[in-house]
Amino acid sequence: MTEHRAVRLLQLTDTHLMATRDALLHGVCTFKTLQSTLADAQQRFPDHAGLLLTGDLVHDDVAGYASLAELFKTSPVPVYCIPGNHDQPDTMQRVLSSTPFVLDSHVIMDNWLVVLLSSWQANQVSGKLGKAQLQQLAALLTTHPHHHTLICMHHHPLAMQSQWLDELGLEDAEAFHACIKQHAQVRGVLWGHVHQAHDCMRDGVHYMATPSTCMQFLPKSDSFAMDNQPPAYRSIELHGDGLITTEVIWVQPLKAI
Repeated sequence: MTEHRAVRLLQLTDTHLMATRDALLHGVCTFKTLQSTLADAQQRFPDHAGLLLTGDLVHDDVAGYASLAELFKTSPVPVYCIPGNHDQPDTMQRVLSSTPFVLDSHVIMDNWLVVLLSSWQANQVSGKLGKAQLQQLAALLTTHPHHHTLICMHHHPLAMQSQWLDELGLEDAEAFHACIKQHAQVRGVLWGHVHQAHDCMRDGVHYMATPSTCMQFLPKSDSFAMDNQPPAYRSIELHGDGLITTEVIWVQPLKAI
């Protein structure tokens, strides 16, 4: 019997980089918090096989992609990227076109299939996968029935019990759930966008939302409100038997000397 190794991925999401490295978003320097978060992740988990950047890499300013490219250029592992509603996919594809960045739709890691979906819509804050991409997902899952599968996207496919935020989620979430329900090998669904942590099981699938590397939203708030939680990222360990073990790591900001 083939022994399959565990694969560790690290998710950093909603980095919201801007044109200059000292720019602030809601009082937070997004470049510095990303820098600190990445350093913590690389030091704490030197065995990771890849980084997942799940959208809102920049905050409406494509000049931020240059800072992202500079920060991750020495990564010894692939950096898998998908767009969020604040991104510009065409520019993102052009600037992040070389190693270590990977913008493919899926990757095989041992006996796991990791699928990268784009929920980006032009001029919209909410997300949508669309009929064509859902058909591609179904075909991919049909082609790889014996690979445990982790699906990554930007927008949340489950309600977060936050009125303002749930109006900006995945518009075709029902169609997405109907698709993956037909494929028992789907083990996990991972996203960003919500700037908060969430973990739950539904129909045998582990659903995971990850906080931002910069600032967080207040959970279960009917209107927009900020939380006082620090930057964070997620470790995801994909085991050979299909089990997912995961944790969210909160990164305390650097103290001034």
